[in-house]
This record gives sequence, structure tokens and C-alpha cells, in this order.
Amino acid sequence: MYNNLFNFSDDLFSELEQLQRQLVGRNVISNIRPVARGSFPAINLGSTPSSVEVYAFVPGVDAKSLDIQIDKNLLILQGERTLALPKEDNKSTVYAQERFSGKFKRVVTLPDDVDVSKVNASYKDGVLHISIQRREEAQPKRIEIQ
Repeated sequence: MYNNLFNFSDDLFSELEQLQRQLVGRNVISNIRPVARGSFPAINLGSTPSSVEVYAFVPGVDAKSLDIQIDKNLLILQGERTLALPKEDNKSTVYAQERFSGKFKRVVTLPDDVDVSKVNASYKDGVLHISIQRREEAQPKRIEIQ
């Protein structure tokens, strides 16, 4: 009887460990608020000792239509991607529409040590790159031994 109980607990712990590896592999445990698969725009988020780097993949979006804000350590990215179909006096028929079109909004939680006065944004080939510097006092410092 006890042998079966111990085998069950080993199986349970191995299944929990496997589940944790799957969740970490999918970046469910991250600083980004979880969103549904296929959310637009797709975002890559990373950091260096001196900055936080955000890449938003927004193909087909005019850079002038993007609105980027930082409010209380939340990076808010919103805009609109229009449908690119010929409009011949409303005689067009759409048979399949797999590409997202419409308004979008993504919110990313930023670390507490970012300096919101030092933000750079650039847009090239459908990729929006936002670089947010960390505060000077939060950056690592090398101490010389005398």
C-alpha cells in the first residue's frame, strides 16, 4: 500500500515539474501581462544593465498612427491597422480575411527603476523599437579596491 502511495507522489512531482518547464518555455511567467495567442502586436521584451528594450512587430501600420505612452510604469502602445482591400464603389467581396485589422492596444509592465524621461522610439520595416533607460542610481557600479 505504501509503495503505491510513494510512486504516486513521484509521478505527481514529475508532472508538476514538467508543467512548470512548459509554462516557463512559453513565457507565461514574465513581466508582460498574459495575452491570448495571436494578440496584436507581437512583442519582445528584454533588458540590459542600462536599459529596457521593447520590440513591437507592427507590419502594415503607419508610424504616425502609433500612440506610445508611459503611465505609472506601464508602457501603453496603441494604434490602428487598416484593411488593405480595393474599394471599387463597395463592389468588393472578401472571401477570407486572416490578417488582423482594426484598433489595437498592448500594455507592458515596466520595472520600477526605469527613467521615463529617457525614452527613444524608432520604426523601421514594420518593427517598432522602444528603448527606455534605467535610472543612473539603479545601474550597476564597479567599485575599485584601493
